[in-house]
Amino acid sequence: MHFLGSETYRYCPQCGGELEERLLKAGEPPRLVCKTCGFVFYIDPKLAVIALVPLERGLVLARRAIDPGYGLWVVPGGFVDAGEPLEEAVVRETLEETLLQVEVVRLFNVYSYRHSRTVVAAYLTRYLGGNWPRATRPWRPGFSAWKQFLGRKLPSAPPGTRSGNI
Repeated sequence: MHFLGSETYRYCPQCGGELEERLLKAGEPPRLVCKTCGFVFYIDPKLAVIALVPLERGLVLARRAIDPGYGLWVVPGGFVDAGEPLEEAVVRETLEETLLQVEVVRLFNVYSYRHSRTVVAAYLTRYLGGNWPRATRPWRPGFSAWKQFLGRKLPSAPPGTRSGNI
């Protein structure tokens, strides 16, 4: 039996022994266990945040400058650092990706998917300010591009995903 993420890890972080999948408790997924010392290596979720930033009847989107999804339009967001409050992470990620300062209004929703280790907390935010790049400026890697879709239909979701409304 195989579970998500187990192919990434082969050796024990405690002693360097070989890891193997074992069913430790009925009803739970198999776990990685060290053959040498018995250490149980749990494959835990990774937490990410996204910001929904309404602005001028639109929603702020940023163009991805890295894979996965290079070049796609996305809402600002990213992974939460260890010990970082979620609300601070969403403000930090929005500033890093769009140069916009926002404040958190409320938690919008939390999303998890069966075949992904990432759990996404979506926050509704309020625009406070910031000097963002012009919409007409050409996008290139390293440039914090953004776009607003003012009263228009959002771009289609990639195949195999679903579009939603805020």
